[in-house]
Amino acid sequence: MSLAIVALVLCAALLHASWNALLKSSGDRLASLTIMTIGAGIGAIPLVLFTPLPHAAAWPYIILSAILHTGYNVFLIRAYRIGDFSQSYPIARGSSPMLVSIGAALFVGEQMSIYTWLGVALVSIGIISLANIKDRHNLSGPIAAFTTGAFIAAYTVTDGIGARAAGNALAYSGWLFVLDSFPLALIFMWMHRRLPMAAERKQNWLSLAGGMMSLLAYGIVIWAVTLAPMGTVSALRETSVLFAALIGTLFLGEKLTMRRIFACIVITLGAVVLGWHR
Repeated sequence: MSLAIVALVLCAALLHASWNALLKSSGDRLASLTIMTIGAGIGAIPLVLFTPLPHAAAWPYIILSAILHTGYNVFLIRAYRIGDFSQSYPIARGSSPMLVSIGAALFVGEQMSIYTWLGVALVSIGIISLANIKDRHNLSGPIAAFTTGAFIAAYTVTDGIGARAAGNALAYSGWLFVLDSFPLALIFMWMHRRLPMAAERKQNWLSLAGGMMSLLAYGIVIWAVTLAPMGTVSALRETSVLFAALIGTLFLGEKLTMRRIFACIVITLGAVVLGWHR
């Protein structure tokens, strides 16, 4: 993996942590996430209009990925509703790189070196160790977060295969985000019998901005998995937890403990291993 790809994926990680922090800090998370998906869909329209249609072989993956993204969104909202940001985000993101690596090996036949496996393992272990499980007798929050991670792994492998089959990563991303903007909006309207608008107008604009962030962040990832192993890209993307820890400390009033600092060091070592042995 080239240093340029590593740098872009790390930028995507920062964007991803930023829009997740916006979602966590919102009052009505379902409304906010729905507006985010709509914003991403609107932002993807130029990609649909000005790129060639994806190859026919990619369309089943686009449709499947849109379904998986909807499941991811639903469980992400649940995880944030019943768990802390410092708990849910690390479990969800930390569980996915190893699952992606296994999925890519099983379904795509990707062969990874011992250094790549070491890097993925370090990132996953470091991220999961950031989770703050307060009540070990009530695991509904961690279970929801892990389920979210399983959806992340599933759609990442799906998009890795689909984007490679599409012939154009931008076209694949555009159609995926346009299709993904409908299901959550329909679910919200079915539940509330109204358009997905947050109570505060400022929150609506923030959610739209978060949607643009998610489009750019995951668009970079889709492009990257057409050029590099899925597990490696996934692990580097999940270093977003480092940025999430910083955002939580600076803007959400969360404490940066020694355990968190140590976990961040482990994640950084994993990212260095992945970037160096590319």
